[in-house]
Amino acid sequence: MHLLIAMLKHETNTFSPLRTDLTRFGQRALYYGDEARRAFAGTSTAMGAFLELAAEAHAETVTPVAADAMPSGAVDADAYEHLSETILKAVRRGCDALLLDLHGAMVAQGAPDGEGTLLRRIRDIAPEVPIAVTLDMHANLTDEMVRHCNIITGYKTYPHVDPYDVALQGGRILLRMLRGEVRPVMTWGALPLLAQTLRMGTDDEPMGTLASLSRQMEREPVLAATVFGGFPMADFAQAGVSAVVVTDNDPLAAARVRDALLDAAWAARDEFIYRGEPLHQAVARAKGLKQGPVILLDHADNCASGGTQDVMTVLAEVLSQGLQDVAVGGIWDPAAVKQMAAAGVGAQVTLDLGGKTDMPSIGRKGESLRVTGRVRALTDGEYIITGPMKTGVRTSMGPSAVLDTGPVQIVVISYHHEPWDLGLFTSVGIDPRTKHYLLLKSRIHYRAGFAPIARHTVLCDGIGVTSSDNALFRYERVRRPIYPLDAVTRPRG
Repeated sequence: MHLLIAMLKHETNTFSPLRTDLTRFGQRALYYGDEARRAFAGTSTAMGAFLELAAEAHAETVTPVAADAMPSGAVDADAYEHLSETILKAVRRGCDALLLDLHGAMVAQGAPDGEGTLLRRIRDIAPEVPIAVTLDMHANLTDEMVRHCNIITGYKTYPHVDPYDVALQGGRILLRMLRGEVRPVMTWGALPLLAQTLRMGTDDEPMGTLASLSRQMEREPVLAATVFGGFPMADFAQAGVSAVVVTDNDPLAAARVRDALLDAAWAARDEFIYRGEPLHQAVARAKGLKQGPVILLDHADNCASGGTQDVMTVLAEVLSQGLQDVAVGGIWDPAAVKQMAAAGVGAQVTLDLGGKTDMPSIGRKGESLRVTGRVRALTDGEYIITGPMKTGVRTSMGPSAVLDTGPVQIVVISYHHEPWDLGLFTSVGIDPRTKHYLLLKSRIHYRAGFAPIARHTVLCDGIGVTSSDNALFRYERVRRPIYPLDAVTRPRG
């Protein structure tokens, strides 16, 4: 058996000013051939699961590329074509099946449905070759994606701690298909519902119940069932909530389960909308919390949804209200890192920190924050993730530094980086468990590593291109009407 295993992932925030070229992929994951295999073998990723299944089946494998970039703006046409063609060249050489680790919310220049276009191009080359695809919970599912593969499985956790398990599920269905044991058929459907990412945590409602319901549905003949929350920061025609069901040659059962999942999601539509509080009020409330660590969540500037990670609004409020014993992770400012590196560990420096990026989609100019402190650490920013999400993956924040102002220790980084686990702090010499406050630029993923140590979490409604305030954004391409942008009644059928 000859299996083609590849990864091509990007969650595109069309409102983000950040460019997505090959360099951005290289800052997170860009591996070719055997290097791709070595980078992900033994990790708790979908790619790692596919490699394990191939080994168990004694299959020959080819891994043309494993590419993953932090969320940002539309993928450059040249980068998309290069990465897609790397996979397509391997398909032209022939294989018995494909196992693809994709995201589902990639918007590329010239290919707004990035994954659907890739799968159609694969099908043009190999119309009969079985294809299994694993997608992120925030996939914006399309007919093109479903039509041009055999099996789709999607994450059922957020934070995403189950990619490995979900890929095993899809890969095993594909192997059973190759052995003639099952005949997978798929059906899918979508809702006119632009759910907000901040309301999709599976420890919360409504996504917790929807994920549980989809698991309960996975009984013969249902091989896999997934509810996708979608990615609302992609101004894309098919953005929104959807569901896909795979059965063993039973399209009627697939349709029944799909409709049950979509009915449950639509009934809970109001719960998918975030309602916050003024920033000064949230920080003042946090100041009154006596037991820490207290997570201060700067969710409107979350790099794992395409934020610039250099908006200083929440940090400025924290300093203004005089909070003490705060660790901040992290602020993206490569120029500030270079300035601190030139000064050296122990030196006192004054920086115009952050605010290097304008955000024209929301009409905001970058505003830096002048801070003075001592340089406490300088590192290369590399470490291996040990938390439950992406376990075993080597990651990099790029050249990094710690600025200590006294009340606040600020981790300043050169690559956009999500706080998946405590390593963001421990790799630069800060023990987050000892801090009273942890200011994190995250939405939900922080829970994978930080929920076990947090005593409280306070949502801080700052500014940024990942804000949950829909009024900030001008949607031009998403299908209308769609809730909550419009008053809408769900169409039937």
